[in-house]
Amino acid sequence: MEISASSLIFLAGVVGIAWAYSQFRIIAKIPVESNSGNSESQPLTSSGNDAEKTARLQEIYQAIYEGAESFLRAEYIVCFWFISVFSIIVLVLVSWGTGWDAARGVFTALSFLLGAITSMGSGYLGMKVAVFSNVRTTVSAQKPGWTDCFNTAFRAGAVMGFALCALGLLMLYMTMLAFRVHYPEAKQWIYLTECITGYGLGGSVIAMFGRVGGGIYTKAADVGADLVGKVVHGIPEDDPRNPATIADNVGDNVGDVAGMGSDLFGSFAESTCAALVIGSSIGISGGWDAMVFPILVSSVGIFVCLICSFIATHIKTVKREADVEMALKVQLISTTIVMIPTVYYTAMSYLPAKFQLAKTVGTGSLDITPLDATYCVAMGVVGGLIIGLITEYYTSHSYQPVREVANSCKTGAATNMIYGIALGYKSAIIPVLVLALVIYTSFTICDMYGVALAAIGFLSNLATGLTIDVYGPVCDNAGGIAEMAELDPSVREKTDALDAAGNTTAAIGKGFAIGSAALVSLALFGAFVTRIRHASGDKVFADGVNMLEPVTFAFLIVGALNIVMKLQAVLALVFADTFFAVNAGKGLLKMG
Repeated sequence: MEISASSLIFLAGVVGIAWAYSQFRIIAKIPVESNSGNSESQPLTSSGNDAEKTARLQEIYQAIYEGAESFLRAEYIVCFWFISVFSIIVLVLVSWGTGWDAARGVFTALSFLLGAITSMGSGYLGMKVAVFSNVRTTVSAQKPGWTDCFNTAFRAGAVMGFALCALGLLMLYMTMLAFRVHYPEAKQWIYLTECITGYGLGGSVIAMFGRVGGGIYTKAADVGADLVGKVVHGIPEDDPRNPATIADNVGDNVGDVAGMGSDLFGSFAESTCAALVIGSSIGISGGWDAMVFPILVSSVGIFVCLICSFIATHIKTVKREADVEMALKVQLISTTIVMIPTVYYTAMSYLPAKFQLAKTVGTGSLDITPLDATYCVAMGVVGGLIIGLITEYYTSHSYQPVREVANSCKTGAATNMIYGIALGYKSAIIPVLVLALVIYTSFTICDMYGVALAAIGFLSNLATGLTIDVYGPVCDNAGGIAEMAELDPSVREKTDALDAAGNTTAAIGKGFAIGSAALVSLALFGAFVTRIRHASGDKVFADGVNMLEPVTFAFLIVGALNIVMKLQAVLALVFADTFFAVNAGKGLLKMG
C-alpha cells in the first residue's frame, strides 16, 4: 500500500533522528579511561599509570569541550542579535514588496528565523557529538585492530549527518504544512513557497557565520600552534607542553564540524526552497505530493544512507590501514548507485504520468514526466560522485598527484608551494566541466526546475556526505589527544592513519559543498525570475526578466555578493587540496 508524501517525509525524519540517537548511544558506552591491564585489549599503553592517563584524558577532553562551548556561545550570541534585527528587515521588505501583505511578510520572517535556529541547533549538536566522540576514538585506538576506532569515528559522523538531515527536513515540511492552513488552494501555493524561501536564507546566514567565523578561528589556532611549537620551540605537533594545541583541537570542532554542518545545511535548504518556488505551478496540475517531490528525494536519501552505512560498520569492516580509505569511498559509491533506482521509484509513485510546469526562461509551459525528473536528479547524484572521486584522486596519498607534491618538497618550500597551487587549479578542471554538463542537460530536460532537481541530487546523500566529513576532524582530534595524554606512540600512529583518510574525505566534502552551491546559485536565480514574472503578471520580455529595470539590477548586485562568496569557497578548496597534499607528502617523505 502506497503511503502519502507527508507520511513518508515524517517517517524519514523520525527514522533519521532515531538512527542518530542509536549511534550516539553506542559511542556513549565507551568509557573514557586508559586501560592497559585488560587482557582482551592487549594494551598499547605500556608505560605509565593507567589512572594518571585516564585523568589526563578526561582533563584534555574537558578543556576541548569548554573551549568549543565558549566559542559557539559567543558566536551564537552575535548570530542571535543579527537574525533578530535581520528578521525585522525581512518582514518590512517583504511586506512592502507585496503591497503590504502582512501575512506574507510575517510568514517569510518566521521561516527565516526557523531556518537560522535549525542551522544553529544542528551546528551545536554536531560540535557536542564530535567533542564527545574525539576522546572515545582515542580510547578505541588503544585496542588491537582498526575496527573499533574506525567505527567510533564513523558513528560520530553519522550522528551529525542523520540528525542534521532529519531536523532540517522535519522543520521545513512542518513549516510548509503550517503555512498551508493559510494558503489551502493550489493556486495560492506560489505564495506559500515564496514565504518558505526565508528558511533557506536563514540557513545561509548562519552558514556564513559558522563557515567564515569558525574557519578563521580554526586556521588561526592551527597555524598559531604550529608556529609556537614547531618553529619557536622546536617541539612536535600536539606536544602537551604547547598550550595552543587545545585551541587547535577546539578549532577542528567549531570550524570543520559545526561550520561545515551549517554550510551544507544552508545548501540543502536553499536548493529545496528554490525547487519548490520554481515548481510551485506543478501543484495546480499535479497536486501537493507532486509539488513536494524535491523534499521526497531528500527523504528517501535518508533511508538509502542508513542502509548503506551498514557496509562500513558491519559488512566490509575495516581490519587494516589500507581498508580505511576504501571503506569511505564505498560509502559514496554505494549511496550513489542505490539512490538512482530509489529516486525513479519515488518519482513514479508520487508524480503524475504527465504534468505541466511554467517555463522560467521564455513563455509557455513544459510537459514533464516522472522519468524526466528522475534524469535530472540522477545527473546531480552522479555528478556529485564524480566530483568526489576526482577530489579524492588529487588529495589522497594513494595516487600520483600527492606523491609528486611530496617529491617537490625535496627542492624547497618555493617549488612545493608552486607545484601544489598549480595542482590545485588543475584539480578544478574536471569538476567545472561536470557542473557545466549537469547544468546543460538538466536545463534542456526540465528548464530551471531541472537544475534545481540536479542540485537536490547533489545533496540527496547528504547524510553520508556529512558522516564522512565529520569523521576527519574527529580522527584529527583523537590524534591530538593521544599525543597530549602521552599515550603509547602506536596509538598516535593509528589515529594519524585514520586522519590521513579523513583529510582526503574533508576535501571531498568541500567538493560536494561547492558543486551543489554552484547549482543552488543558478536555481535561486531561477526562483527569483519565477517570482518576478508572477509578481509582474508576465509583463516581461519574451525571453525573461528585464535586467534594465532599476530594482532588478540593484538587487542583482546584492545577489552578486553570493557569487563572490562561492568564488572564495572555490579558492578555499584549491588551497585545501594543496595543504592536504603537502601534509600527506610529509608522511611519504618520512616513509622514504
